[in-house]
Amino acid sequence: MILAGFLLLAVGAVDLVRQFVPRQWIGYLATLIVLLVLGSVSDALLPMILAIAAGAAWVWVMPRDRDSRAGFWPAVALAFAAALSVVWAGARPDAGIIGLSWNMGSPFGPIPFDLAVLVVGVVAFLLESANLVVRAALSGEHTWRPDDAGIASQATVAEVPDAPTDGGDDADDERRKTAVEAAPSQRGGFKGGRLIGPLERVIVFMLTLTAAYPILAAMLAAKGIVRFPEISKDGETGARAEYFLVGSLVSWVIALGAAFLVWWGVHA
Repeated sequence: MILAGFLLLAVGAVDLVRQFVPRQWIGYLATLIVLLVLGSVSDALLPMILAIAAGAAWVWVMPRDRDSRAGFWPAVALAFAAALSVVWAGARPDAGIIGLSWNMGSPFGPIPFDLAVLVVGVVAFLLESANLVVRAALSGEHTWRPDDAGIASQATVAEVPDAPTDGGDDADDERRKTAVEAAPSQRGGFKGGRLIGPLERVIVFMLTLTAAYPILAAMLAAKGIVRFPEISKDGETGARAEYFLVGSLVSWVIALGAAFLVWWGVHA
């Protein structure tokens, strides 16, 4: 289990650094030091070294500035490795130096150190790394994305000619105004997804672990209702509906899989 926790923690940490830390090398160095210390004090240095290698490989195969050539298969490999670690090895009876003083309780009973690392790693992965997985899934299926619409709308504005028409400057200004006003309508949908996605996954993760299935079903249904006006504007293309379905389903599968991983770790 400790390997699964460290794998997810390393991958989640490097993606949080890439997203939020301006000087990334400082963030990477700090992450490396923290991970090595955790691995040393918990008598899990080898799993930690494997996790650091996995984090470095993840940065390479899942870039942020372009679509991943490997698609979402690195995420599948990571999920497979984490699942095997949890299924084959539960919480260790001896967690090294930190295990001697570790004493964390919960309403459901004591929480072993290995399980705590797994939960932290899962949450770190859900916050930012899962966004890359969703993007890779959308790209792999060549699904329309708001960014694509934004590029198209900018091109539409750029194509407006500079030369005045027979109506003079007023007509030209009116045409430019119409083109500019049309641009936000194409890229205005689904804003805030980078924030909504992580929040949604964390909520699904917590509701699933606490067996609050009616609340979970209501929340997922409410999301569909809220998005319906935006999706209904698709006309015959269905691009927005496809984007919503693919993105949401992949995001929910990641959150549900994370909850199942922790559930298995608790009952292992």
